[in-house]
Amino acid sequence: MPKSSSIGCLLLDIEGTTSSVEFVYNTLFPFASAHVETFLHQHSADPEIKRLVSELRAEQAADAAKDPQLGVWMRGTAEEEIATAAKYVRHLIALDRKTTPLKTLQGKIWEEGFRSGELRGDVYDDVPRAFERWNAEGKRIAIFSSGSVQAQRLLFGHSKAGDLAKYIGAYFDTATGPKRERASYTAIATTLGIDAARILFVSDVEEELDAARDAGMQTAWMLRPGTPRPETTQHATIDDFDQLSAEE
Repeated sequence: MPKSSSIGCLLLDIEGTTSSVEFVYNTLFPFASAHVETFLHQHSADPEIKRLVSELRAEQAADAAKDPQLGVWMRGTAEEEIATAAKYVRHLIALDRKTTPLKTLQGKIWEEGFRSGELRGDVYDDVPRAFERWNAEGKRIAIFSSGSVQAQRLLFGHSKAGDLAKYIGAYFDTATGPKRERASYTAIATTLGIDAARILFVSDVEEELDAARDAGMQTAWMLRPGTPRPETTQHATIDDFDQLSAEE
């Protein structure tokens, strides 16, 4: 188990680590799917939304070249393009695709849900305690998730435990790089300005932990209820953040 004195920064995954997988798949994803077409209608004149739709159109063209069943991107009228874009977004959500345009658009849709009160960020009960403890110990907290930085801020800023964003000093998403590549963690350490060896990355995905370890970070495999327990692993394992106490 990593010793508390050796940790200067906690770098945390979200899904399956600070928040339940069920919240992401049963609440956030369906909310985005249900509201995407209305959102695109309401924000069709927004330059950023136009850019995201353009990026999604290019992505769809590449996908359709491999899978003709996706069909042609219809853009004869604004209505046709919005309907086509919404259909493709729902397709990507069903595939759990991690592309930046999708995640950015999802984040904007979720923002409206969080700000209206329709959505509240789910976090495990030990998360607020851990954030308060690490803050008192002078440790930094950062997030690395495939969800957009905007979505991360919303989840923690509007959580069921209140505003937890006040404890978080930095957020990273797929714009930094894929979560299963060493270079992404090297870039994060550089951005944070802290030696990788002083960073503890916590995730429920072994391949992400492997990449972080290869970049020189300490690692801990979060095994929340329902997460299969590995027979053997080179990573420390924890059931919750209470196990990362000052006594370790």
